[in-house]
Amino acid sequence: MALSSYEEPEEAPIPTKRLRWATQRIKGRTGSKKRGSIIGRLHHRGSQNEKKRDSGGGDSVGTDLGGIQEEPEENKPADVEDNDRDNQGPRTILFNIPLPPEAVDEQGLPLKHYRRNKIRTAKYTPLSFIPKNLWYQFHNIANVYFLFLIILAFFSIFGASNPGLNAVPLIVIVFITAVKDAIEDYRRTVLDNELNNSPVHRLVDWNNVNVSADDISLWRRFKKATSRLIVVMWKKVSKGKEVPGKDYADRALDEPRESFETRATRRASAFSTHTQRTSFTSAREEIQMTPVPSPLPRQDGLEIPDRPKTAFSYEGEAGPAVRNFGTLVNPNLPVSGKPRFHQDYWKNVQVGDFVRLYNDDQIPADVVILSTSDPDGACYVETKNLDGETNLKVRHALRSGRKIKHARDCERTEFTIQSEPPQANLYQYSAVARWTQHSSGEEMAEPISINNLLLRGCNLRNTDWVLGVVVFTGFDTKIMMNAGITPSKRSRIARELNWNVIYNFIILFIMCFVSGLIQGITWAQGNNSLDFFEFGSIGGTPALDGFITFWAAVILFQNLVPISLYISLEIIKTCQAFFIYSDTEMYYEKIDYPCTPKSWNISDDLGQIEYIFSDKTGTLTQNVMEFKKATINGVPYGEAYTEAQAGMQKRQGIDVEKESARAREEIAQARAKMLVDIRKLHNNPYLHDDELTFVAPDFVNDLAGESTPEQQQANDQFMLALALCHTVISETIPGDPPRIEFKAQSPDEAALVATARDVGYTVLGNSEEGIRLNVQGEDRSYKVLNTLEFNSTRKRMSAIIRMPNNKIILFCKGADTMIYSRLKPGEQPELRKITAEHLEMFAREGLRTLCIAQRELGEEEYQRWNRDHELAAASITDREDKLEAVSDIIERDLTLLGGTAIEDRLQEGVPDTIALLAQAGIKLWVLTGDKVETAINIGFSCNLLNNDMELIVFKIEDEQVATAEAELDQHLATFNMIGSDEELKVARKSHKPPEPTHAIVIDGDSLKLVLDPKLRQKFLLLCKQCKSVLCCRVSPAQKAAVVQMVKNGLDVMTLSIGDGANDVAMIQEADVGVGIAGEEGRQAVMSSDYAIGQFRFLQRLVLVHGRWSYRRLAETIANFFYKNIIWTFTIFWYQIFCNFDMTYLYDYTYILLFNLAFTSLPIVFMGVLDQDISDKVSLAVPQLYRRGIERKEWTQPKFWFYMLDGFYQSVVCFFVAWLLFRVANFETDNGLNIDDRERIGVYIGPAVVVCINLYILLNTYRWDWLMVLLVTISILLVWFWTGVYSAFSSSEYFYKAAAEAFGQPSFWAVTSLSVILSLLPRFCVKVVQKVYFPYDIDIIREQVRQGKFDHLNTVEESDDVVSKESSTTSSDIPKPSKHTYYPSIDEDQRPIYPPSVAATATTRNARSQTGSDGTEFTNHRQSLDQTPLDIPLVRPSMGDRPRPSFDRMRASLDGRIRPSFEASNDFTSAALLTRLESSQSFGPVRSRRQDASSDLR
Repeated sequence: MALSSYEEPEEAPIPTKRLRWATQRIKGRTGSKKRGSIIGRLHHRGSQNEKKRDSGGGDSVGTDLGGIQEEPEENKPADVEDNDRDNQGPRTILFNIPLPPEAVDEQGLPLKHYRRNKIRTAKYTPLSFIPKNLWYQFHNIANVYFLFLIILAFFSIFGASNPGLNAVPLIVIVFITAVKDAIEDYRRTVLDNELNNSPVHRLVDWNNVNVSADDISLWRRFKKATSRLIVVMWKKVSKGKEVPGKDYADRALDEPRESFETRATRRASAFSTHTQRTSFTSAREEIQMTPVPSPLPRQDGLEIPDRPKTAFSYEGEAGPAVRNFGTLVNPNLPVSGKPRFHQDYWKNVQVGDFVRLYNDDQIPADVVILSTSDPDGACYVETKNLDGETNLKVRHALRSGRKIKHARDCERTEFTIQSEPPQANLYQYSAVARWTQHSSGEEMAEPISINNLLLRGCNLRNTDWVLGVVVFTGFDTKIMMNAGITPSKRSRIARELNWNVIYNFIILFIMCFVSGLIQGITWAQGNNSLDFFEFGSIGGTPALDGFITFWAAVILFQNLVPISLYISLEIIKTCQAFFIYSDTEMYYEKIDYPCTPKSWNISDDLGQIEYIFSDKTGTLTQNVMEFKKATINGVPYGEAYTEAQAGMQKRQGIDVEKESARAREEIAQARAKMLVDIRKLHNNPYLHDDELTFVAPDFVNDLAGESTPEQQQANDQFMLALALCHTVISETIPGDPPRIEFKAQSPDEAALVATARDVGYTVLGNSEEGIRLNVQGEDRSYKVLNTLEFNSTRKRMSAIIRMPNNKIILFCKGADTMIYSRLKPGEQPELRKITAEHLEMFAREGLRTLCIAQRELGEEEYQRWNRDHELAAASITDREDKLEAVSDIIERDLTLLGGTAIEDRLQEGVPDTIALLAQAGIKLWVLTGDKVETAINIGFSCNLLNNDMELIVFKIEDEQVATAEAELDQHLATFNMIGSDEELKVARKSHKPPEPTHAIVIDGDSLKLVLDPKLRQKFLLLCKQCKSVLCCRVSPAQKAAVVQMVKNGLDVMTLSIGDGANDVAMIQEADVGVGIAGEEGRQAVMSSDYAIGQFRFLQRLVLVHGRWSYRRLAETIANFFYKNIIWTFTIFWYQIFCNFDMTYLYDYTYILLFNLAFTSLPIVFMGVLDQDISDKVSLAVPQLYRRGIERKEWTQPKFWFYMLDGFYQSVVCFFVAWLLFRVANFETDNGLNIDDRERIGVYIGPAVVVCINLYILLNTYRWDWLMVLLVTISILLVWFWTGVYSAFSSSEYFYKAAAEAFGQPSFWAVTSLSVILSLLPRFCVKVVQKVYFPYDIDIIREQVRQGKFDHLNTVEESDDVVSKESSTTSSDIPKPSKHTYYPSIDEDQRPIYPPSVAATATTRNARSQTGSDGTEFTNHRQSLDQTPLDIPLVRPSMGDRPRPSFDRMRASLDGRIRPSFEASNDFTSAALLTRLESSQSFGPVRSRRQDASSDLR
């Protein structure tokens, strides 16, 4: 099949040609191969497709080439199913083409069924809740055991007195648990319903041949009928309650959405003000284009109405010339006029549907774009829910689909989409659209890539409308395939509790077996007292008697496996969740959001967390960029005091509080002066005082010409470069004064353009003529000839501008190494040196640095280059490589203008929180979809990385497992390790934090290799030795895989925290998932176990509530087993004296009330309210948390120790009383003896209850009035009940037992002696332990009593005042900043700064894409002293100008560069930049690409 022809480009360039680098996929090493069949290309392995991808990802070959006929398929690869998770196979979607006979069944219905678009993250439905919940609950072995006991009790032969009463505890616990599960799941259901019932405009009344509306399963029909029945019943119940506006709402749902032109009340039609028609569509169209005007003109010559003034608007008479790429529309097809776009629900969207989306709409499914409101076919999407990035991505409509704009156009389409199967890779998609061109009859095809796909969960931005077709729905969409299913989580203690229950089962079996055996033997002996007192045995034979006794013993000793434990744990965990929710210290007032527990049963896991996995964007950072400083023509500008600078000064022993106060005052004064000076220079209506971040009054003075004309011109040209070299969309918001906001693909870029606006260089908008600026009150228009956008390989972007004087200037901005290597050789040596020093200082202040340069082009040179560029843009094969080569040719011989410094603000309290967690022994890994360099910057600003760490950067270029293994072995050798199983066993037992000497940075492609089963163990052991791990450019599935590797490999407790849908997978995989309820998006919250407002609340959630909950629960469970052992074994000891015939020692009410009343309150309140230290002390001494990491609060030795204690105390309590009666019976004062079973029970039972309650009090840390009161009440209650109940004759044998027993001095003597002897060993052990072997908590508690932590109660008020002040301004007060020791806006390969970070033998040395080795120059440098920092950094005429911020930073740097910097062979420095020459870097480029121009031709 031949390629369709197209005309060669004309000599004159198209006015604006924008190459959207941000969405291009950079091909791997196989990219130079000849392009084969599209379907064959679909299923190549994902690693190649993901290589060097940018945030937009995707191969855009088909985007701008349009209807390209395809070469015939020859060799279809065998790995078609590699990425097909559900073995669905490739799908073919037909539009207005009947399905082939082999694709339909006998009834003519499609054989292939696609998943619905309705999703459910909830575990239950109203119909499935009861059976499913019961099924889950009876997975608990204890519940099965209790159910078995209840069944046994219904057989009277086993001696149970009241089977119905025995069932009550199990019914209560099942009911409470079910209610809790229902509440948790109801919240998820509500969110699911909101999403599923979200509105979308879908084409209806047309035949979608891919699905059948009639093909509904019987189960779905039953559910629908049930739903309808519930709705009918609800309507009857709520009849008479009329909802205001309901009729209108129902009518609006059925009627087509109106155009803004349709209503006469809004304005008359733009087409005719004299007719009765209110819109063009009412005359001609079957549906109305909404909410934008119809883009097609009438044939009678009426003019098109004005387009909305967006950044995509063209104000010229015609748009750029467009080649004929074919069209999916077949005008020969008949039109019925019935199809229309109808507002429908998301859940009704199906594969093959046409959908229309509007600005700010969320995408309901994975949609291929056919057309957009932009003449260029572009649209912008925000992918925050997918990858956490708030910057906008560009997506393109198919070239062949851009004429499809109305319902009638959709009805006339005739094409097929052959798509790959559903797969989870967010950055790759391959498909092809095929159709027959109606005019020529040619078979045509157009490739479809990720660049043409809108993914579910994204938001449409800055685009009036988009029309597309649905290819994947529901759980087949990429976001849902990455999300995983909602797991059922159980806490670690709950899982380990099963083993303890099994141990108790074994003990119970032994007790029951002994009882049955002895009872059988006793009956078999004969000639004993049984023959005289019993009327024969129940079984009739000794063996059967023993068997019956065994099961009777199971019922009698059932408390050994206490169901009350599970009831109490549910109560305790519910109360703990309520207290977490009620903690005002974790309430985020800005969005009115408290810490919200969504899973109530894992609060104790919060106290054992060893690894935290965090997202970056929106979790650690606010993703808010602020322009702080600049260096222009060798002059530094800008006043700022960053967190990195404060941290540096703090390490130098400077009083940071005093210094920051002084800096704030200076910055405030400078801000006020600058605002006055700006207004004098030009009363800029677009400047808003509160938004000014670049505080530099000297810059305004220089711009006004107060210093030298050269500097004035340099400042003017610099700001002009910022205002022209970008891809920002500007939006004017009406008002007084008006406000201009910028939407950019990168927040850095928006910050640069916003600063240009603030100083008088305002971007008003884009037009066909280029960019419209307002420069100091004067409107200008600059023609944009070409835009070469940023990507991770280029690390720069350029704009070629035709100036008003007709000169052609190329403005370029990018990473310093990229710009310096492209500067004109031999020029500006002093300026290069000074600018490099300034950039170094900016970077050490934690600012993201960037270089700005320009080049003047000749007309002939530009025209020649532009022809090459046109050919590259139209290439079918190797398109990206050719475009990169052509761009590289023009971006040379640049002239340096200066550099910028931007602050990426962290969320409040992030560095302190991470530092506190680190002190607690918790390791924090950052898993982000962002770039390597950006993640490293955040690592420094968050205290994850520091200057003393050796950075291990994994970048496996050849994507070979063997290469990755060799690199892992090399790094493991640094720690004298080989990655063996023995080393893994040692690592699993060691919970010691690693030394802060090493950190790992790895990207997604390399991570895919090291997660290979053969390498996973080595990588895990290497990470275990490193203080910090940063995984960059990782997909959601990779995030979950990393969490799973650490959780299972090291057997540790993990916590994941994130704020976007891209974090859901790792949130669900971790033991505890925390979602941040940010100001945008709540996807992570839906699937999390805990939701918080900001990252800083994590320290309180984990270090306070987590530690409390874990310690409380561990102590509660141990005490529970103890109290049931002591109670059960006193009954067992009694069986010795009655031949194990299962006679009850206690009155039956004792047995019923023992767990319910006598011992329940103290132990429950111990689990709810016990507190070893206060919350403030917990945060002040985070090291106390390490006991939870090491899991020392709940251990098997502790369990057996408490069991042994209970066993001992049962012996004491029973046999002390037994010894009283052993000698002889004694009589009371009325002559009656009290040696019967129930009276002896009164002697033993209350003593046991007193022992248990005092034992619990002894193990409680907090002896406040409430705890002492509850213990006292529980003790008195047993005596009270005995006295009251035995006062009634209905108590039968128990009648007057209290009066008779309590009246004996021997009762009180026995009780007192039993309690003292029982508790004495425990008391002595505690005394010895706390005095001679104190735990850390014992020492801290003693210090608290000494008043050493009293100061914590006095600082809270002052802290609140400071925090309020710190939130009032934007620039004059130091904010949490990004310690971006590494500059440049978006680098993917390696960091640039700071030079003080030493690269070592363990550091990767990635070769730059320009061919220059960024390390070869530093090897010649012996010391930084050769380029001291005391050189003159400003021009002589300006040396006397005060620059507080610059001087402050310079003073902090002088003489404080650490020696290891001199060994740097990877990170560039000021010295390196001054030595870079363009001639040194272009040799490799030419050798790699040779002559790009000749290659293109």
